[in-house]
Amino acid sequence: MTGLGFQLLATSGAARRGRLSTAHGTAETPAFMPVGTAATVKAMTADAVRSTGAEIVLGNTYHLMLRPGAERVERLGGLHKFMDWPGPILTDSGGFQVMSLAQLRDIDERGVRFQSHIDGAKEELTPERAMDIQRRLDADVTMVLDECTSWPIEAGPAAESMRRSMRWAERCKAAFVKRPGYGLFGIVQGSVYPELRAESAEALVKIGFDGYAIGGLAVGEGRDHMLTTVRQTASLLPADRPRYFMGIGRPEDIVASVALGIDMFDCVIPTRSGRTGQAFTRRGPINIRNARHAEDPRPIDQDCACPACRTYSRAYIHHLVRAEEILGLMLMSWHNVHYYQDLMRDIRASIEADGYEAFMARFAAEQARGDIAPV
Repeated sequence: MTGLGFQLLATSGAARRGRLSTAHGTAETPAFMPVGTAATVKAMTADAVRSTGAEIVLGNTYHLMLRPGAERVERLGGLHKFMDWPGPILTDSGGFQVMSLAQLRDIDERGVRFQSHIDGAKEELTPERAMDIQRRLDADVTMVLDECTSWPIEAGPAAESMRRSMRWAERCKAAFVKRPGYGLFGIVQGSVYPELRAESAEALVKIGFDGYAIGGLAVGEGRDHMLTTVRQTASLLPADRPRYFMGIGRPEDIVASVALGIDMFDCVIPTRSGRTGQAFTRRGPINIRNARHAEDPRPIDQDCACPACRTYSRAYIHHLVRAEEILGLMLMSWHNVHYYQDLMRDIRASIEADGYEAFMARFAAEQARGDIAPV
């Protein structure tokens, strides 16, 4: 294998069923990657994440460079060994976190200088440093360093930012160390402006990457703008390479984006929602903290086979969450990640059967039914 492998196995409309092959195994697509920002999916062990059916997880360059440091992870055998995840790992380059977390940012052609949100230490991230950090982490999928613009943004500043990101992408490609089973993804930027997205996609395809991501969305632009931009952008990307929509995580948005030709997703929503009492179910989300669950003997989702649903009642998990017991957060997170993996399995099966449009209709109808309280 040279670089990453990607097979397109089936289609249903624009929806795609594929397989990503890496140095640490394969991942079936469309795939949802649980977010292990700091080398852990919050409130879950690696065994628990594996038990949900997840095959690929995400780590983050920004967080891991600050703590514990890429050099330390490398000395300890790389991220796979460090976090007990032998399967594929994708690492986000840190551009979004620099925008959202870092203090006193200074961005220019060289890269970005900032103060750590942890201790205020001065740091620098350049395209070359981002490639070196991700190589030391031993990420199967490395992401180029880009500038993620905030919302709202005018076309002029968005164009300037996008073009800088494209120049950074070229430097990332030059600095990336090619190895069998490892690959580099470019990131399309340009906010919600179609002409900028087209220019960005053309530039990245000309440089040539193992996969292509759509970044800079889900930052407040609204669902209509978001999905319109994804539709326009996905059609410009090579059909024989994986397409990754960065940071999107609502089940309904994943289902809609698969229909537009997206193969890979990540988001903190499943675990963050679990920690705040929200569970995703086949009948829509529920808030387990609500009083109506206090004596409900049913599982969170009667069609779910996760340990939380197999073993415990809503009443018990309601009690744990209200009592602020750690087990409650763990069970809720486990359930949500399991739900997302079940959703992706159902999506893949429907594409294989060339029935994705019917699947979307069933999904919408089931979500609209809502949760039915016990008699």
